[in-house]
Amino acid sequence: MLFGGAIQTAGAVKSNKITKTATSDFMEIEKQRGISVATSVMGFEYNEHKINILDTPGHKDFAEDTYRTLTAVDSVIMVIDCVKGVEEQTRKLMEVCRLRHTPVIIFINKLDREGQDPFYLLEEIEKELNIHTRPLTWPIGIGQKFQGVYDLLNKQIKFFSASKTKINDEVMTVYNLTDKSLQERIGKEAAEKLIEEVEYIEDLYEPFNEDLYKEAYLAPVFFGSAINNFGVKELLDTFVRIAPAPLPRQTDQREVLPAEKEFSGFIFKIHANLDPNHRNRIAFCRIVSGTFERNKFYYHTRLGKKLRFPSPTSFMARDKSIIDEAFPGDVVGLYDTGNFKIGDTLTEGELLSFQGIPSFSPEIFKEVVNRDPMKTKQLEKGIRQLTDEGVAQLFIKQPGNTKIIGTVGELQFEVIQFRLLHEYGATCSFHHMNLFKACWFTSKNGEMLKKFTSTRGHNIAFDKENRPVFLAESEWQLKIAREAYPEINFYFTSEF
Repeated sequence: MLFGGAIQTAGAVKSNKITKTATSDFMEIEKQRGISVATSVMGFEYNEHKINILDTPGHKDFAEDTYRTLTAVDSVIMVIDCVKGVEEQTRKLMEVCRLRHTPVIIFINKLDREGQDPFYLLEEIEKELNIHTRPLTWPIGIGQKFQGVYDLLNKQIKFFSASKTKINDEVMTVYNLTDKSLQERIGKEAAEKLIEEVEYIEDLYEPFNEDLYKEAYLAPVFFGSAINNFGVKELLDTFVRIAPAPLPRQTDQREVLPAEKEFSGFIFKIHANLDPNHRNRIAFCRIVSGTFERNKFYYHTRLGKKLRFPSPTSFMARDKSIIDEAFPGDVVGLYDTGNFKIGDTLTEGELLSFQGIPSFSPEIFKEVVNRDPMKTKQLEKGIRQLTDEGVAQLFIKQPGNTKIIGTVGELQFEVIQFRLLHEYGATCSFHHMNLFKACWFTSKNGEMLKKFTSTRGHNIAFDKENRPVFLAESEWQLKIAREAYPEINFYFTSEF
């Protein structure tokens, strides 16, 4: 966010000429692979507004971290590659946004590359993501012919130049697209095409409706090139104007309003060893209501005890600063000695628990094999802490205390292996298991439940919360189990 001063050098994400790695990618493996594997937090001021950005992994193998982070946000900026279009993880992300009625702004990126036709992309977005769109800027050309974007609301053309280190602020106000000065600047062919496309947009699309955006039925669309910091300002200006302020959150008892006097908040992410030089563990707390104050005692509703935090921090990716207070919508880092799990609630005494996004059944399962018996304790601690962070899911199978890691992608195992070695000094390998799904199960029929867990014991494991899970080896095996035990309910998510 060059405009907010958060990133002083735009383009640091991909440019080989700039030695900084992406500001939000702090782990060593992220630097090596050039990808984000964990959500990071950035807060900054822009146009007299405080914006908290939760930058989530774009790689599909780390989608679950993204889903979990959505519990802490009030709006989403979804970046779509104009070359690749709508990808699998984007569809899943949109499903979670729809479940929570989270408003979405879409930024179509990499217009300076040879990509797909903008109208085709909008049609694909509407079809694949099941949301109406309304372009608020429009590209002039694409790839080598990309000259800039036309701001449909302000009737201005922002001209493109490939500069990764400064903001291009050359703007031309064009109230009449047939003006000859436009042809002289961008060429007759480009000007005629722009006129035709803008007329088509105004005929095809309804005027932008802010209420429909906030109800998550309509997504405003912007075009640009993020690596060149182009097209981002128009998005940010619109974002601070239309995005909702901190919203109410539902708990198991009642709805909590941001304007309430008493503090409440919930833990949506945990990260161990954020600073490799200090083996610390930080819980990320989204403030829902009231004012959070440093050194004040707050009630941990799951543990039933009071905690205070002498060094709460705000974030600019790796950079942290101690704060004295924070407000609804802010994200605060709380140094943790093992008290927190994802989903925990803090209050000033009221017994309630915020509702969150459930864990989904993993797609890949592997048994953990310890390669150094002398480091068993380190391995145990590392596996527990990493799965507490939500990097993966852990299932324990008895007898033998067999540890099974479940993920949505292969790359997560590489990250786990890397972090176990470099942060805990533990070495392990993974043995692939041929499993179809992890199914949580419940039943009101105690006898049937007892019979099922007895006869299918070799397929039963327990998650971190000690809830029983049926590890189905195939779709057919799950079907047979459902037919044989009709009074048992099977679930593909951990919340039911």
